[in-house]
Amino acid sequence: MALAVLDRRHTVAKPGFNRWLIPPAALAVHLCIGQVYATSVYKASLVQHFDSSLTKIGIIFSIAIVMLGLSAAIFGTWVDSGGPRRAMATAALFWSGGFMIGSLGIATDQLWLVYFGYGFIGGIGLGIGYISPVSTLIKWFPDRPGLATGMAIMGFGGGAMIASPLSSKLLGIYDDNYDTATGIASGSAVAKLFVTLGLVYLVLMLFGAWLIRVPADGWKPAGFDPSTVKTKALVTTDNVSADNAVKTRQFWLLWVVLFCNVTAGIGILEQASPMIQDFFRDGSTSTVTAASAAGFVGLLSLFNLAGRFIWSSTSDIVGRKNIYVMYLGVGLILYAILATKGSTSTTLFALLAGVILSFYGGGFATVPAYLRDLFGTFQVGAIHGRLLTAWSAAGVAGPLIVNSILDAQGEPGKLNAGDYRPALLTMVAILAVGFVANLLIRPVADRFHEPRNKENQVATEAAAPSSQDGDVAVKASVPLLVIAWVVVAVPLVYGIYETVVKAADLF
Repeated sequence: MALAVLDRRHTVAKPGFNRWLIPPAALAVHLCIGQVYATSVYKASLVQHFDSSLTKIGIIFSIAIVMLGLSAAIFGTWVDSGGPRRAMATAALFWSGGFMIGSLGIATDQLWLVYFGYGFIGGIGLGIGYISPVSTLIKWFPDRPGLATGMAIMGFGGGAMIASPLSSKLLGIYDDNYDTATGIASGSAVAKLFVTLGLVYLVLMLFGAWLIRVPADGWKPAGFDPSTVKTKALVTTDNVSADNAVKTRQFWLLWVVLFCNVTAGIGILEQASPMIQDFFRDGSTSTVTAASAAGFVGLLSLFNLAGRFIWSSTSDIVGRKNIYVMYLGVGLILYAILATKGSTSTTLFALLAGVILSFYGGGFATVPAYLRDLFGTFQVGAIHGRLLTAWSAAGVAGPLIVNSILDAQGEPGKLNAGDYRPALLTMVAILAVGFVANLLIRPVADRFHEPRNKENQVATEAAAPSSQDGDVAVKASVPLLVIAWVVVAVPLVYGIYETVVKAADLF
Protein backbone atom coordinates (compact mmCIF):
# COMPACT_ATOMS: atom_id res chain seq x y z
CA MET A 1 0.00 0.00 0.00
CA ALA A 2 1.08 3.58 -0.73
CA LEU A 3 0.53 4.56 2.89
CA ALA A 4 3.17 2.02 3.96
CA VAL A 5 5.84 4.60 3.08
CA LEU A 6 4.71 6.48 6.20
CA ASP A 7 5.60 3.59 8.53
CA ARG A 8 8.61 3.79 10.80
CA ARG A 9 10.42 0.88 9.09
CA HIS A 10 10.55 2.90 5.86
CA THR A 11 12.14 5.89 7.57
CA VAL A 12 15.16 4.23 9.25
CA ALA A 13 18.26 6.07 8.02
CA LYS A 14 20.99 4.13 6.26
CA PRO A 15 24.69 4.55 7.09
CA GLY A 16 26.01 7.97 6.10
CA PHE A 17 22.74 9.85 6.55
CA ASN A 18 23.33 13.49 7.51
CA ARG A 19 21.64 14.19 10.83
CA TRP A 20 21.53 17.93 10.06
CA LEU A 21 18.64 17.22 7.69
CA ILE A 22 16.46 16.49 10.71
CA PRO A 23 16.26 20.03 12.23
CA PRO A 24 14.78 21.60 9.06
CA ALA A 25 12.30 18.71 8.85
CA ALA A 26 11.20 19.49 12.40
CA LEU A 27 11.17 23.23 11.74
CA ALA A 28 8.95 22.75 8.69
CA VAL A 29 6.24 21.44 11.01
CA HIS A 30 6.79 23.68 14.01
CA LEU A 31 6.93 26.92 11.99
CA CYS A 32 3.44 26.08 10.71
CA ILE A 33 1.72 25.00 13.91
CA GLY A 34 3.31 27.95 15.76
CA GLN A 35 0.73 30.14 14.01
CA VAL A 36 -1.53 29.46 16.99
CA TYR A 37 0.43 32.19 18.82
CA ALA A 38 -0.66 34.79 16.25
CA THR A 39 -4.40 34.52 16.92
CA SER A 40 -4.46 37.90 18.65
CA VAL A 41 -3.86 39.61 15.28
CA TYR A 42 -7.40 38.81 14.08
CA LYS A 43 -9.04 38.40 17.48
CA ALA A 44 -10.71 41.84 17.39
CA SER A 45 -12.02 41.09 13.89
CA LEU A 46 -13.70 37.93 15.13
CA VAL A 47 -15.16 39.75 18.16
CA GLN A 48 -16.81 42.25 15.81
CA HIS A 49 -17.81 39.70 13.16
CA PHE A 50 -19.57 37.40 15.63
CA ASP A 51 -20.71 40.31 17.85
CA SER A 52 -19.16 38.44 20.75
CA SER A 53 -16.88 38.98 23.76
CA LEU A 54 -13.15 38.54 24.26
CA THR A 55 -13.81 35.53 26.46
CA LYS A 56 -15.96 33.72 23.89
CA ILE A 57 -13.48 34.33 21.06
CA GLY A 58 -10.62 33.40 23.38
CA ILE A 59 -12.24 29.97 23.77
CA ILE A 60 -11.08 29.17 20.21
CA PHE A 61 -7.46 29.46 21.33
CA SER A 62 -8.15 27.58 24.56
CA ILE A 63 -9.77 24.63 22.78
CA ALA A 64 -6.79 24.40 20.43
CA ILE A 65 -4.33 24.30 23.33
CA VAL A 66 -6.48 21.82 25.27
CA MET A 67 -6.60 19.51 22.27
CA LEU A 68 -2.87 19.96 21.76
CA GLY A 69 -2.17 18.53 25.19
CA LEU A 70 -4.83 15.82 25.05
CA SER A 71 -3.88 14.58 21.58
CA ALA A 72 -0.20 14.61 22.50
CA ALA A 73 -0.99 12.50 25.55
CA ILE A 74 -3.34 10.10 23.77
CA PHE A 75 -1.25 9.62 20.63
CA GLY A 76 2.21 9.86 22.21
CA THR A 77 2.83 6.12 22.22
CA TRP A 78 1.37 5.85 18.69
CA VAL A 79 3.83 8.51 17.51
CA ASP A 80 6.75 6.62 19.06
CA SER A 81 5.74 3.24 17.63
CA GLY A 82 4.64 4.41 14.18
CA GLY A 83 7.48 6.83 13.60
CA PRO A 84 7.63 10.58 12.97
CA ARG A 85 6.74 10.54 9.25
CA ARG A 86 3.29 9.05 9.80
CA ALA A 87 2.69 11.43 12.69
CA MET A 88 3.87 14.52 10.82
CA ALA A 89 1.71 13.72 7.77
CA THR A 90 -1.31 13.16 10.02
CA ALA A 91 -0.64 16.46 11.80
CA ALA A 92 -0.50 18.26 8.44
CA LEU A 93 -3.94 16.95 7.44
CA PHE A 94 -5.56 17.84 10.77
CA TRP A 95 -3.95 21.30 11.06
CA SER A 96 -4.81 22.27 7.49
CA GLY A 97 -8.29 20.76 7.78
CA GLY A 98 -8.89 22.77 10.93
CA PHE A 99 -8.26 26.00 9.02
CA MET A 100 -10.65 24.98 6.26
CA ILE A 101 -13.47 24.12 8.66
CA GLY A 102 -12.78 27.28 10.66
CA SER A 103 -12.99 29.33 7.46
CA LEU A 104 -16.39 27.80 6.71
CA GLY A 105 -17.55 28.70 10.21
CA ILE A 106 -16.54 32.33 9.76
CA ALA A 107 -18.10 32.56 6.29
CA THR A 108 -21.42 31.15 7.54
CA ASP A 109 -21.44 33.00 10.88
CA GLN A 110 -21.27 29.73 12.84
CA LEU A 111 -18.91 30.27 15.77
CA TRP A 112 -19.27 26.65 16.85
CA LEU A 113 -17.69 25.58 13.55
CA VAL A 114 -14.64 27.72 14.33
CA TYR A 115 -14.48 26.04 17.75
CA PHE A 116 -14.72 22.63 16.08
CA GLY A 117 -12.43 23.36 13.13
CA TYR A 118 -9.54 25.50 14.31
CA GLY A 119 -9.98 24.53 17.96
CA PHE A 120 -10.80 20.80 18.01
CA ILE A 121 -9.58 19.44 14.65
CA GLY A 122 -6.68 21.86 14.34
CA GLY A 123 -5.79 21.27 17.98
CA ILE A 124 -5.33 17.55 17.31
CA GLY A 125 -2.92 18.46 14.51
CA LEU A 126 -1.13 20.77 16.92
CA GLY A 127 -0.55 18.03 19.48
CA ILE A 128 0.60 15.34 17.07
CA GLY A 129 2.73 17.78 15.11
CA TYR A 130 4.33 19.20 18.23
CA ILE A 131 5.68 15.93 19.64
CA SER A 132 6.32 14.05 16.39
CA PRO A 133 9.85 15.36 15.65
CA VAL A 134 11.03 15.96 19.24
CA SER A 135 11.94 12.43 20.35
CA THR A 136 13.54 11.86 16.93
CA LEU A 137 15.80 14.87 17.40
CA ILE A 138 16.84 13.71 20.86
CA LYS A 139 17.88 10.37 19.37
CA TRP A 140 19.86 12.05 16.58
CA PHE A 141 21.60 14.40 19.03
CA PRO A 142 22.26 12.40 22.23
CA ASP A 143 25.39 14.50 22.72
CA ARG A 144 23.40 17.76 22.96
CA PRO A 145 19.72 17.08 23.74
CA GLY A 146 18.99 20.64 24.85
CA LEU A 147 20.34 22.04 21.59
CA ALA A 148 18.36 19.46 19.63
CA THR A 149 15.00 20.19 21.22
CA GLY A 150 15.74 23.92 21.06
CA MET A 151 16.26 23.70 17.30
CA ALA A 152 12.87 22.06 16.79
CA ILE A 153 10.73 23.87 19.29
CA MET A 154 12.14 27.30 18.44
CA GLY A 155 10.12 26.91 15.24
CA PHE A 156 6.92 26.77 17.24
CA GLY A 157 7.85 30.03 18.91
CA GLY A 158 8.80 31.58 15.57
CA GLY A 159 5.58 30.58 13.85
CA ALA A 160 3.76 33.71 15.01
CA MET A 161 6.73 35.86 14.02
CA ILE A 162 5.97 34.83 10.45
CA ALA A 163 2.19 34.48 10.66
CA SER A 164 1.57 37.81 12.41
CA PRO A 165 2.89 40.20 9.70
CA LEU A 166 1.80 37.83 6.94
CA SER A 167 -1.75 37.74 8.31
CA SER A 168 -1.89 41.53 8.53
CA LYS A 169 -0.76 41.87 4.91
CA LEU A 170 -3.21 39.27 3.66
CA LEU A 171 -6.09 40.85 5.57
CA GLY A 172 -5.25 44.14 3.84
CA ILE A 173 -5.30 42.40 0.45
CA TYR A 174 -8.58 40.57 1.13
CA ASP A 175 -10.36 43.62 2.63
CA ASP A 176 -10.12 47.03 0.92
CA ASN A 177 -11.59 48.63 4.06
CA TYR A 178 -9.16 46.95 6.47
CA ASP A 179 -8.64 49.34 9.37
CA THR A 180 -4.92 49.39 10.15
CA ALA A 181 -5.54 51.63 13.16
CA THR A 182 -7.77 49.13 14.96
CA GLY A 183 -6.67 45.95 13.20
CA ILE A 184 -10.30 45.06 12.42
CA ALA A 185 -11.02 43.31 9.12
CA SER A 186 -14.22 41.85 7.71
CA GLY A 187 -15.24 38.29 8.46
CA SER A 188 -14.86 37.31 4.80
CA ALA A 189 -11.26 38.52 4.84
CA VAL A 190 -10.46 36.39 7.90
CA ALA A 191 -12.14 33.40 6.23
CA LYS A 192 -9.95 33.84 3.14
CA LEU A 193 -6.91 34.18 5.39
CA PHE A 194 -7.72 30.82 7.00
CA VAL A 195 -7.93 29.12 3.59
CA THR A 196 -4.61 30.59 2.46
CA LEU A 197 -2.75 29.62 5.62
CA GLY A 198 -4.26 26.14 5.59
CA LEU A 199 -3.01 25.39 2.08
CA VAL A 200 0.48 26.82 2.62
CA TYR A 201 0.91 24.94 5.89
CA LEU A 202 -0.22 21.66 4.30
CA VAL A 203 2.54 21.81 1.67
CA LEU A 204 5.30 22.82 4.10
CA MET A 205 4.40 20.23 6.74
CA LEU A 206 4.26 17.42 4.17
CA PHE A 207 7.74 18.46 3.01
CA GLY A 208 8.98 17.99 6.57
CA ALA A 209 7.28 14.58 6.76
CA TRP A 210 9.00 13.47 3.55
CA LEU A 211 12.40 14.63 4.83
CA ILE A 212 12.33 13.03 8.31
CA ARG A 213 14.33 9.88 9.22
CA VAL A 214 14.98 7.94 12.42
CA PRO A 215 18.44 6.62 13.40
CA ALA A 216 19.14 2.90 13.08
CA ASP A 217 19.48 0.84 16.24
CA GLY A 218 22.88 1.35 17.83
CA TRP A 219 23.69 4.52 15.86
CA LYS A 220 25.64 7.26 17.65
CA PRO A 221 27.43 10.43 16.52
CA ALA A 222 31.09 10.12 15.61
CA GLY A 223 33.25 10.51 18.70
CA PHE A 224 30.30 10.36 21.12
CA ASP A 225 30.76 8.24 24.26
CA PRO A 226 27.38 7.37 25.85
CA SER A 227 29.10 6.84 29.21
CA THR A 228 29.71 10.59 29.42
CA VAL A 229 25.96 11.35 29.51
CA LYS A 230 25.62 10.89 33.27
CA THR A 231 27.81 13.80 34.32
CA LYS A 232 25.22 15.88 36.16
CA ALA A 233 22.72 15.25 38.93
CA LEU A 234 19.28 14.05 37.73
CA VAL A 235 20.72 12.61 34.48
CA THR A 236 20.06 8.87 34.19
CA THR A 237 21.43 6.18 31.88
CA ASP A 238 18.42 3.99 32.68
CA ASN A 239 14.96 4.16 31.14
CA VAL A 240 11.38 4.49 32.41
CA SER A 241 8.28 3.58 30.38
CA ALA A 242 5.50 6.07 29.83
CA ASP A 243 3.13 4.05 32.03
CA ASN A 244 5.62 4.04 34.90
CA ALA A 245 6.63 7.67 34.42
CA VAL A 246 3.16 8.94 35.34
CA LYS A 247 3.42 7.01 38.61
CA THR A 248 6.46 8.99 39.72
CA ARG A 249 6.56 12.10 41.88
CA GLN A 250 9.02 13.66 39.43
CA PHE A 251 6.54 13.56 36.54
CA TRP A 252 3.85 15.42 38.46
CA LEU A 253 6.25 17.97 39.91
CA LEU A 254 7.44 18.70 36.38
CA TRP A 255 3.78 18.84 35.30
CA VAL A 256 3.21 21.61 37.85
CA VAL A 257 6.37 23.40 36.71
CA LEU A 258 5.27 23.36 33.07
CA PHE A 259 1.70 24.36 33.94
CA CYS A 260 2.85 27.39 35.92
CA ASN A 261 5.39 28.53 33.32
CA VAL A 262 2.88 28.16 30.47
CA THR A 263 -0.02 29.79 32.31
CA ALA A 264 2.09 32.88 32.95
CA GLY A 265 3.38 33.07 29.38
CA ILE A 266 0.03 32.48 27.71
CA GLY A 267 -1.42 35.26 29.83
CA ILE A 268 0.64 37.68 27.74
CA LEU A 269 0.68 35.87 24.40
CA GLU A 270 -3.04 35.37 23.98
CA GLN A 271 -3.74 39.05 24.70
CA ALA A 272 -0.52 40.52 23.28
CA SER A 273 -1.83 42.79 20.54
CA PRO A 274 -4.64 44.57 22.50
CA MET A 275 -2.59 44.48 25.71
CA ILE A 276 0.16 46.82 24.55
CA GLN A 277 -2.44 49.18 23.07
CA ASP A 278 -4.37 49.26 26.36
CA PHE A 279 -1.22 49.85 28.45
CA PHE A 280 -0.59 53.06 26.52
CA ARG A 281 -4.13 54.32 26.07
CA ASP A 282 -5.19 57.92 26.57
CA GLY A 283 -8.94 57.84 26.83
CA SER A 284 -10.29 56.03 23.77
CA THR A 285 -7.07 56.49 21.78
CA SER A 286 -3.91 54.42 22.09
CA THR A 287 -0.47 55.75 21.24
CA VAL A 288 0.32 52.28 19.88
CA THR A 289 -1.27 51.59 16.49
CA ALA A 290 -2.65 48.22 15.44
CA ALA A 291 0.25 47.84 13.01
CA SER A 292 2.75 48.43 15.80
CA ALA A 293 0.81 46.05 18.04
CA ALA A 294 1.10 43.39 15.33
CA GLY A 295 4.83 44.15 15.30
CA PHE A 296 4.87 43.64 19.05
CA VAL A 297 3.30 40.19 18.60
CA GLY A 298 6.09 39.41 16.16
CA LEU A 299 8.69 40.81 18.57
CA LEU A 300 7.41 38.51 21.30
CA SER A 301 7.71 35.62 18.87
CA LEU A 302 11.32 36.62 18.21
CA PHE A 303 12.06 36.52 21.95
CA ASN A 304 10.06 33.29 22.21
CA LEU A 305 12.07 31.73 19.39
CA ALA A 306 15.44 32.95 20.67
CA GLY A 307 14.67 31.77 24.20
CA ARG A 308 13.81 28.30 22.99
CA PHE A 309 17.18 27.93 21.32
CA ILE A 310 19.48 29.94 23.61
CA TRP A 311 18.14 28.88 27.02
CA SER A 312 17.62 25.25 26.01
CA SER A 313 21.18 25.06 24.65
CA THR A 314 22.43 26.71 27.84
CA SER A 315 20.71 23.97 29.86
CA ASP A 316 23.18 21.46 28.36
CA ILE A 317 25.84 23.32 30.34
CA VAL A 318 24.12 24.47 33.56
CA GLY A 319 21.56 21.66 33.91
CA ARG A 320 17.78 21.57 33.44
CA LYS A 321 16.85 22.19 37.08
CA ASN A 322 19.05 25.28 37.33
CA ILE A 323 17.69 26.77 34.12
CA TYR A 324 14.13 26.39 35.43
CA VAL A 325 15.15 28.23 38.59
CA MET A 326 15.89 31.16 36.29
CA TYR A 327 12.73 30.78 34.19
CA LEU A 328 10.45 30.84 37.23
CA GLY A 329 12.38 32.91 39.77
CA VAL A 330 13.52 35.75 37.53
CA GLY A 331 10.25 35.48 35.63
CA LEU A 332 8.08 36.29 38.65
CA ILE A 333 10.23 39.32 39.43
CA LEU A 334 9.86 40.61 35.87
CA TYR A 335 6.10 40.03 35.97
CA ALA A 336 5.84 42.13 39.14
CA ILE A 337 7.78 44.97 37.48
CA LEU A 338 5.59 44.72 34.37
CA ALA A 339 2.45 45.04 36.50
CA THR A 340 3.66 48.06 38.43
CA LYS A 341 5.99 49.93 36.06
CA GLY A 342 5.22 48.57 32.59
CA SER A 343 3.09 51.53 31.53
CA THR A 344 5.88 54.06 32.04
CA SER A 345 7.64 53.25 28.76
CA THR A 346 6.91 51.21 25.66
CA THR A 347 10.59 50.22 25.60
CA LEU A 348 10.43 48.91 29.17
CA PHE A 349 7.12 47.16 28.48
CA ALA A 350 8.43 45.44 25.35
CA LEU A 351 11.70 44.43 27.02
CA LEU A 352 10.01 42.96 30.11
CA ALA A 353 7.41 41.09 28.07
CA GLY A 354 10.10 39.87 25.68
CA VAL A 355 12.33 38.41 28.38
CA ILE A 356 9.31 36.79 30.09
CA LEU A 357 8.39 35.20 26.76
CA SER A 358 11.95 34.01 26.23
CA PHE A 359 11.65 32.12 29.55
CA TYR A 360 8.27 30.80 28.44
CA GLY A 361 9.73 29.52 25.19
CA GLY A 362 12.85 28.22 26.91
CA GLY A 363 10.68 26.21 29.28
CA PHE A 364 8.99 24.44 26.38
CA ALA A 365 12.25 23.68 24.60
CA THR A 366 14.02 22.46 27.74
CA VAL A 367 11.31 20.15 29.07
CA PRO A 368 11.90 17.28 26.57
CA ALA A 369 15.59 17.24 27.57
CA TYR A 370 14.54 17.40 31.25
CA LEU A 371 12.35 14.35 30.62
CA ARG A 372 15.20 12.60 28.86
CA ASP A 373 17.45 13.28 31.88
CA LEU A 374 14.89 11.92 34.34
CA PHE A 375 13.33 9.05 32.39
CA GLY A 376 15.77 8.13 29.57
CA THR A 377 15.05 7.86 25.83
CA PHE A 378 12.99 4.64 25.82
CA GLN A 379 9.53 6.29 25.50
CA VAL A 380 10.44 9.95 25.89
CA GLY A 381 8.01 10.97 23.13
CA ALA A 382 5.07 9.33 24.86
CA ILE A 383 6.08 10.78 28.24
CA HIS A 384 6.42 14.21 26.64
CA GLY A 385 2.95 13.86 25.17
CA ARG A 386 1.43 13.05 28.55
CA LEU A 387 3.24 15.95 30.20
CA LEU A 388 1.74 18.33 27.66
CA THR A 389 -1.64 17.93 29.37
CA ALA A 390 -0.17 20.64 31.61
CA TRP A 391 -0.19 22.86 28.52
CA SER A 392 -3.85 21.98 27.96
CA ALA A 393 -4.72 23.03 31.49
CA ALA A 394 -2.66 26.19 31.16
CA GLY A 395 -4.30 26.96 27.82
CA VAL A 396 -7.59 27.23 29.69
CA ALA A 397 -6.27 28.84 32.88
CA GLY A 398 -4.12 31.58 31.31
CA PRO A 399 -6.66 33.13 28.92
CA LEU A 400 -9.52 32.54 31.39
CA ILE A 401 -7.74 34.47 34.15
CA VAL A 402 -6.81 37.38 31.89
CA ASN A 403 -10.01 37.58 29.81
CA SER A 404 -12.41 37.19 32.74
CA ILE A 405 -10.65 39.92 34.71
CA LEU A 406 -10.60 42.23 31.68
CA ASP A 407 -14.26 41.58 30.87
CA ALA A 408 -15.07 42.53 34.47
CA GLN A 409 -12.99 45.71 34.21
CA GLY A 410 -14.63 47.11 31.08
CA GLU A 411 -15.09 46.87 27.33
CA PRO A 412 -12.35 46.18 24.77
CA GLY A 413 -10.87 49.42 23.51
CA LYS A 414 -11.49 51.23 26.81
CA LEU A 415 -9.12 49.35 29.12
CA ASN A 416 -5.87 50.67 30.57
CA ALA A 417 -2.77 49.38 32.37
CA GLY A 418 -4.43 49.36 35.79
CA ASP A 419 -7.11 46.98 34.55
CA TYR A 420 -4.40 44.39 33.80
CA ARG A 421 -2.63 44.62 37.17
CA PRO A 422 -4.75 42.03 39.10
CA ALA A 423 -4.20 39.45 36.35
CA LEU A 424 -0.45 40.08 36.14
CA LEU A 425 0.03 39.83 39.91
CA THR A 426 -1.91 36.56 39.84
CA MET A 427 0.72 35.28 37.41
CA VAL A 428 3.44 36.20 39.93
CA ALA A 429 1.84 33.88 42.48
CA ILE A 430 1.49 31.10 39.92
CA LEU A 431 5.19 31.32 38.98
CA ALA A 432 6.11 31.11 42.68
CA VAL A 433 4.28 27.77 42.92
CA GLY A 434 6.21 26.45 39.92
CA PHE A 435 9.49 27.67 41.42
CA VAL A 436 8.94 25.57 44.57
CA ALA A 437 7.85 22.51 42.56
CA ASN A 438 11.06 22.60 40.51
CA LEU A 439 13.22 22.72 43.66
CA LEU A 440 11.53 19.51 44.90
CA ILE A 441 12.52 17.40 41.86
CA ARG A 442 14.92 14.53 42.63
CA PRO A 443 16.22 11.49 40.62
CA VAL A 444 13.69 8.77 39.77
CA ALA A 445 13.74 5.72 42.08
CA ASP A 446 15.27 2.51 40.69
CA ARG A 447 12.01 0.57 41.04
CA PHE A 448 10.55 2.50 38.07
CA HIS A 449 13.40 1.62 35.68
CA GLU A 450 12.86 -0.79 32.79
CA PRO A 451 14.83 -4.07 32.65
CA ARG A 452 17.76 -3.66 30.28
CA ASN A 453 16.87 -6.65 28.11
CA LYS A 454 13.32 -5.37 27.59
CA GLU A 455 14.56 -1.95 26.47
CA ASN A 456 16.97 -3.46 23.97
CA GLN A 457 14.34 -5.83 22.55
CA VAL A 458 11.80 -3.05 21.99
CA ALA A 459 14.41 -0.71 20.50
CA THR A 460 15.64 -3.38 18.09
CA GLU A 461 12.13 -4.21 16.90
CA ALA A 462 11.20 -0.54 16.47
CA ALA A 463 14.32 0.27 14.50
CA ALA A 464 14.39 -2.78 12.22
CA PRO A 465 16.28 -1.88 9.02
CA SER A 466 14.22 -1.06 5.98
CA SER A 467 14.75 -2.54 2.55
CA GLN A 468 13.40 0.61 0.97
CA ASP A 469 15.73 3.01 -0.81
CA GLY A 470 15.63 6.77 -0.32
CA ASP A 471 18.15 7.63 2.39
CA VAL A 472 20.95 9.90 1.30
CA ALA A 473 24.68 9.55 1.92
CA VAL A 474 26.41 12.52 3.55
CA LYS A 475 28.20 13.83 0.44
CA ALA A 476 25.22 13.28 -1.84
CA SER A 477 22.91 15.04 0.63
CA VAL A 478 24.56 18.45 0.37
CA PRO A 479 22.12 19.87 -2.27
CA LEU A 480 19.14 18.51 -0.31
CA LEU A 481 20.60 19.92 2.90
CA VAL A 482 20.85 23.38 1.32
CA ILE A 483 17.31 23.21 -0.07
CA ALA A 484 15.88 22.02 3.24
CA TRP A 485 17.48 24.83 5.21
CA VAL A 486 16.50 27.44 2.60
CA VAL A 487 12.85 26.32 2.79
CA VAL A 488 12.71 27.03 6.53
CA ALA A 489 15.19 29.94 6.56
CA VAL A 490 13.39 32.13 4.02
CA PRO A 491 10.15 32.50 6.03
CA LEU A 492 12.21 32.98 9.20
CA VAL A 493 14.20 35.81 7.59
CA TYR A 494 10.95 37.36 6.34
CA GLY A 495 9.47 37.16 9.82
CA ILE A 496 12.53 38.69 11.45
CA TYR A 497 12.63 41.54 8.91
CA GLU A 498 8.94 42.36 9.29
CA THR A 499 9.25 42.12 13.06
CA VAL A 500 12.15 44.53 13.27
CA VAL A 501 10.53 47.04 10.89
CA LYS A 502 7.16 47.10 12.65
CA ALA A 503 8.50 46.85 16.17
CA ALA A 504 10.70 49.89 15.51
CA ASP A 505 7.54 52.03 15.72
CA LEU A 506 7.27 51.10 19.40
CA PHE A 507 10.44 52.92 20.36
